[in-house]
Amino acid sequence: MMRKSYYQKLALMVTLLTVLLVYQKYTSHEKEPFPEVTFISNASLSANLSDFDPNTLDKEQWLKLGFSEKQTATILKYKDILGGKFSSKEQLKKCYAISEDKFSELAAFILLPETAEKKDPKGFTTRGKKEILISGKFNPDQFSSQDWLKMGFSEKQAEAIIKYKNYLGGSFISKEKFKECFIISPENYSKLEPYLLLPAKTPENFRNFTKNNTVKSGIQYHPFDPNQLDLEGWKALGFSEKQAATIINYRVRNLRGSFKSLDDLQKCFVISAEKFQEMKPYVKLQEKQQEKTDFSKTDLNTITFKQLIEFGLDERSAGSVIGFRNKLGGFMNKQQILSTYNIDQDLVQKLISIAPLNTSNVPRYSLVEAPEEWLKNHPYFKYSADKIIFYRISNPDDKKIWKLLKLKPEYEGRMKLYIK
Repeated sequence: MMRKSYYQKLALMVTLLTVLLVYQKYTSHEKEPFPEVTFISNASLSANLSDFDPNTLDKEQWLKLGFSEKQTATILKYKDILGGKFSSKEQLKKCYAISEDKFSELAAFILLPETAEKKDPKGFTTRGKKEILISGKFNPDQFSSQDWLKMGFSEKQAEAIIKYKNYLGGSFISKEKFKECFIISPENYSKLEPYLLLPAKTPENFRNFTKNNTVKSGIQYHPFDPNQLDLEGWKALGFSEKQAATIINYRVRNLRGSFKSLDDLQKCFVISAEKFQEMKPYVKLQEKQQEKTDFSKTDLNTITFKQLIEFGLDERSAGSVIGFRNKLGGFMNKQQILSTYNIDQDLVQKLISIAPLNTSNVPRYSLVEAPEEWLKNHPYFKYSADKIIFYRISNPDDKKIWKLLKLKPEYEGRMKLYIK
């Protein structure tokens, strides 16, 4: 009986060991590797690439970049997983449907930061500008410069806000008047407005209790154009030298050179409401007749953003052309302009058929002499920069360096546009 029990136990142990071995073999079976991602070969693609934002591309546009249907679907799905937006090149590079070679081909043209912006513990993006922090409702009349600093304004902004309050007579009077302080952006005002302990509207008798900041006596008013007045001209209207300089600075920096309306003039914080009413009948704003650009004499390497707008390009297109030109240091042929991303092809074709292209001022170097910074920042050279710098140490000869680089013909061709 004991022997039978012994054999039963032995059989049970053998069975358990067999099951464990089978289970171990099954669970330790290596997963099949993910099928290798291959890319559509398109030799002409790189030559036609221009700056693009991957967040704006639809399915057809990804296909045009050389991806297959399956790869495109994967990229779009990956974007959705990220919340519908790529925040950096680093993040886009992690998409397994984009190989390292393909990413290197596209990287110079991707309009994204290299890495994602860091966030603080509260979730605010870390930027150069401080976030405006509001603890509760407040009366801005009682705020000192330190209070505005604590809220997130810079020292100069805080000083300007206090000065504006003083020019109003020591009180902001109303939300309307507070909003007119040009230092406070519309975005910041919209954040502050619900917390302001001020009446919404300016009282009708506001002029009766503002301080008179200029001396009325002795001022002989004549019709004048505020865009034509220099320092002495503003002083003749009763402003101090410091006030006159502030008005000119406001006109040049904040208004980009000119008062466009009476409202622009009224918003200048050194001009009190009472002083503005004094001057108003004599202000004669003359409309500038803008000279039309002769595009047949306008160099495509110096054409401005405004001139591109004048020709008919929208702001996005004009910005793309100027941005791409700046990165290159200048265009070397008109085809580069035509290949700029996000532009009206027909309109740009018309422009380049009319306007000349002067390449004499575009920086060009030999591979041996090219500055390291230029190599590392130029869209056509940046991904070969380290190799060039390394090879030229022991091979200070352009021909040898080109051979060692072993670049695709289309890459070498566009790089040589900027080689002496």
